[in-house]
Amino acid sequence: MKGIKADRGLISRCLLCLSLLLLLSISTELKAQVLPFYSDNKSGIQEDISKAESGLSAEFTRNENDITPLQTADHQERVITDDPRDNEKMDGYRGIWWRHGPMPARPHAPNYGSQDYKYSGPLSFAWPHTVAPMAIYAPEVNKTFFVYGGDSGPKERYLLTMASYYDHDKHRVPRPTIVRDQRGVDDPHDNPSLTIDGEGYIWVFIAGRGRHRPGQIFRSQQPYSVEAFEKVISREQTYSQVWQVPDRGFMHLLTLYTSGRELYWETNSDGTDWSPEPAEELQKLAGFGGHYQITRIHGQTVGTAFNYHPDGNVDRRTNLYYLQTSDFGETWTTVDGRVVETPLDDRDNPALITDYEAKGKVAFPNKLLFDKDGHPVILYITAFGAAPVLENSPRVWKITRWTGEEWITRNVTVSDHIYDMGTFFIHEDRWSLIAPALPGPQAGFTGGEVGVYETKDPDQDWWQLKRRVTMDSPFNHGYMRRPHNPVDPFFAIWADSNSQENSISRIYFTNSRGDRLFKLPYKMEGDYAEPVELNPPIPPDGENTSIYK
Repeated sequence: MKGIKADRGLISRCLLCLSLLLLLSISTELKAQVLPFYSDNKSGIQEDISKAESGLSAEFTRNENDITPLQTADHQERVITDDPRDNEKMDGYRGIWWRHGPMPARPHAPNYGSQDYKYSGPLSFAWPHTVAPMAIYAPEVNKTFFVYGGDSGPKERYLLTMASYYDHDKHRVPRPTIVRDQRGVDDPHDNPSLTIDGEGYIWVFIAGRGRHRPGQIFRSQQPYSVEAFEKVISREQTYSQVWQVPDRGFMHLLTLYTSGRELYWETNSDGTDWSPEPAEELQKLAGFGGHYQITRIHGQTVGTAFNYHPDGNVDRRTNLYYLQTSDFGETWTTVDGRVVETPLDDRDNPALITDYEAKGKVAFPNKLLFDKDGHPVILYITAFGAAPVLENSPRVWKITRWTGEEWITRNVTVSDHIYDMGTFFIHEDRWSLIAPALPGPQAGFTGGEVGVYETKDPDQDWWQLKRRVTMDSPFNHGYMRRPHNPVDPFFAIWADSNSQENSISRIYFTNSRGDRLFKLPYKMEGDYAEPVELNPPIPPDGENTSIYK
């Protein structure tokens, strides 16, 4: 463990360097001043990171006795044609490991020769800018229902659409249900979202992939139950974000690959008669190069914040836009009530908040909330490019919020990867971010250690690191999600895994303060099990943190 401590010191020095880069790079103009420093020291910094990663990876591989470690080459699709496992129970909570290959060099989006994965690791709850919500608290039964991309693990790796719940009264979880066996797909771009209708039925919307892999809609056979689901329709749909508008029904915002990733919406009062041909029949919201969006409901208002992809290049995603509807999609307006004509078909339009393209930056939207006054608040990360290299630092978490008169933007913290996605909360006495923004054992890769960042004044820059939720972890944690309406102790849920190579992936959740950390059972003997509370939540130095007994 002494060697590991020394290696962690190297990571700390790397973090210090990144912090210095942040402080010197608040403006685009200053970026030119600090890049020479990083160019001169890049090889040494990368060597330090590589040594640290190697030491930690080797140590935890030796200690990990949950499974036989797998290599990336073992990550194969299992083609299923005759025996899908729909509605079967899984004997534990196993996340999905996946990776996107190195980012290709594209016009105006160089990869700087990076051979690291574009993103990788714990993708069970990816991606906050595509599918939502993935968890909802149901006060009628005092349960938080959630969905995720699961895996049979550890020998065969392929995607299973999973549904389960946390019982607040009994502090337990059931064996999760396989809503749909994805028939050999191992790509969590097919991750699910869910909603609960007025009668208590659980609806699961499964994303397809582009125009070559259809998505599906499922409904539970019983109210407030995940025992069994029935398929409602299979059709073209990607990145479903679905909300229940009071007294109106389903508001479904989705993406179709009609000309790049374009934004559409549909409404449905009771969940019947979904369109079998969305590309021909649904209404388009935005289509000028492609978009990723984050959405949210507040009363009768549904809001969407999105970026755009110049020339269809997703690695150049940039700018920040916002629209909302308060009449079930009949009209769409800007935040100050100006009606816009849809679809938006030009980058320069009334929905534009910030022109990050002019600043030479990318913008990755992360979460949309509404404050106590019903004003939208947008969480996102900016950088000088998408590639996971030092040249694109700093990667800054930002909040842009509407005051009632204007949009204002403030900095929150920094990360070492553009896909370090987290979630945030607006409490009565504070605003908080729960995110993997701290360096993890796989430094420079997706995810990291989880921290709670807080502020009592959202008009101030830089939130305080209030608490480290995880420390000395064997794997990176990633993609924090929140229930639509969270209730303690189930405020944020996520997964971990080795972001550098194929590994098992465990699922965790924490409370609103981040001072109680739970792990869902990877292997279950009975029909129900209590989550394992990791107490203290930060494992002591020297303990086998890969098992958490």
